Amino acid sequence: MSAPGASPGSAPREWDAGSYHRVSTPQQQMAVAVLERLPLRGDEVVLDAGCGSGRISEMLLDRLPDGKVIAVDASEKMVERARDHLAGFGERASVQVADLTALAGPESLDLDAPVDAVLSTATFHWIADHDALFAALASVLRPGGRLVAQCGGRGNIDSARGVVATVQAQAPYAAHFAGWEPPWHYASPEDTTERLERAGFVEVDCRLRPWPVVPDDPEEFLRTVIIAPHLDQLPPSLHDPFVADVLEAFAATESGQVELDYVRLDIDALSS
Repeated sequence: MSAPGASPGSAPREWDAGSYHRVSTPQQQMAVAVLERLPLRGDEVVLDAGCGSGRISEMLLDRLPDGKVIAVDASEKMVERARDHLAGFGERASVQVADLTALAGPESLDLDAPVDAVLSTATFHWIADHDALFAALASVLRPGGRLVAQCGGRGNIDSARGVVATVQAQAPYAAHFAGWEPPWHYASPEDTTERLERAGFVEVDCRLRPWPVVPDDPEEFLRTVIIAPHLDQLPPSLHDPFVADVLEAFAATESGQVELDYVRLDIDALSS
């Protein structure tokens, strides 16, 4: 649901999967709209590309009473949490650790045949190489199979990231961010369309959708979802002060609260 793939030459970052499972209601609400775009008979095999803690995989399985979900994520902790969450579905749910840019046909996921569809929510923006990503997804989809996805798009949480940036530029944090490259890739619809078509997809439709969020638990949501990569850069002794200073910076904004200006990139395409 929201787990990173590896950037070139690096391992994927790990997540606090239990915390993510608790606070990811906004991502689940976004995913409902994505699921509604995926037509299903109920007997298909569907790849959940970036399954996170398994909440969206469960919703997908409810629509596949005679089908199967292959749920994959690059984060071992997310996969462990998803396996626990989906245990009651038995063989209808297969949960695997996988790098979405390194798939090489159905055999890479131990499948008898290509999947009928790929669903992905809140994942692609964690992956740096979208050309490799789309080529890999095309390799596991049957001809005419459907890709339905949503991720952070151009402009995603720009204002919120600006608030955080004011804090990371201050002492004692600034020294820890020297040369740091943020791990997000918020692509435009135009660039995404070109990449999908290069990978062999057809009937491509990509568009942006604003989706503002005010989290129920701002501190835990920020810590787990928004500034987790920042905390990875800091020694543990600075984690709590950084979170506190970020919350204070949001309190000083015009709204006086943690408002996250999410912009989602909706993706629909067919495998050729």
